[in-house]
Amino acid sequence: MIALLQRVSQASVTVNNQVISNINQGILVLLGVEKGDDEAKAKRLAERVAGYRIFEDENGKTNLSVKDVAGEILVVSQFTLAADTKKGMRPSFSNAAAPDLANQLYLYFAQQIELQGIRVQTGQFQADMKVSLTNDGPMTFRLEI
Repeated sequence: MIALLQRVSQASVTVNNQVISNINQGILVLLGVEKGDDEAKAKRLAERVAGYRIFEDENGKTNLSVKDVAGEILVVSQFTLAADTKKGMRPSFSNAAAPDLANQLYLYFAQQIELQGIRVQTGQFQADMKVSLTNDGPMTFRLEI
């Protein structure tokens, strides 16, 4: 399971010209679910995301988590993170989990973050989404479980 975290001052998802979710200060998580991923991995990754210290404290050091700053998280399913790009000129998605499992784990991941007291919004699984964000920093991190 792969999470691409972007610290944002705002982010939103639009489907069919309608904003379906948006957050202010927080983290945009692009989540890729791979074959072999399960709820234990999703829970562990959600704990890491919720506790990852990428926000600045009063001394300008990145010592605070999204929960510490009362931030929000927007989770967007991103199967292309599971792409194998080592060979050729076209990515292979053979590592990506089947859609049913991917959706189940995507929703479970978001639920696990919400259980930690963080406001969570999600994109729409398998939709053509337009993701808008203002990357704060910019700060972008890849977490993998």
